Amino acid sequence: MRQRNKPWADDFLKENPHLVIPNPSKHKDNWQTFFGNDHPIHIEIGTGKGQFITGMAKQHPGINFIGIEVVKSIIVTAAQKVKELNQDNVYLLHENADDLESIFGKNEVSTIYLNFSDPWPKNRHEKRRLTYHTFLQQYKEILAPGGEVILKTDNKHLFEYSLVSFSKFGMELEEVILDLHAYHDPQNVMTEYEEKFSAKGQTIYRCRARCKGESN
Repeated sequence: MRQRNKPWADDFLKENPHLVIPNPSKHKDNWQTFFGNDHPIHIEIGTGKGQFITGMAKQHPGINFIGIEVVKSIIVTAAQKVKELNQDNVYLLHENADDLESIFGKNEVSTIYLNFSDPWPKNRHEKRRLTYHTFLQQYKEILAPGGEVILKTDNKHLFEYSLVSFSKFGMELEEVILDLHAYHDPQNVMTEYEEKFSAKGQTIYRCRARCKGESN
């Protein structure tokens, strides 16, 4: 769905560098120093309007959260939510996820969230899926030993594809849930899309894939 242009987005981003961090590559290998603590770092790729990342930050004050979103008209909405939350354990990056290794150092991240990512259903677009093996290789480099990727989606084809992709890459599938809301996880934080889809009765899938414990 096409997003409406927000003429004020550029000014908002310039006026709020404490919410949407400019030049994030300068913090590579030093994100815990940036946060001012040694808490684990969790990132969400495609943070959308920010409901999930701010909800997680509120629920888990002992974790540092970073939301990554490439669409300017969307990330400003997420930034408004971060501003309202007024906590120091969540920040945003207006970046593309194609080169995470330029932003995060080796073993610097504990968990990666992929929430309702674009399924890119056509075969010719397979390389764009965030669980394609080239993306998994990036995740492996920035994840700490034993770090995990957590995927939520309403798209059955993407879910099945991702399970196979994780397994072929050598990651351990620690959780595979075929109907998340029937599972009733009290710790689950819903995204905007998740609320919308589940209200229509659509099934929500979730899995956790863990990197093996040895050093990368």
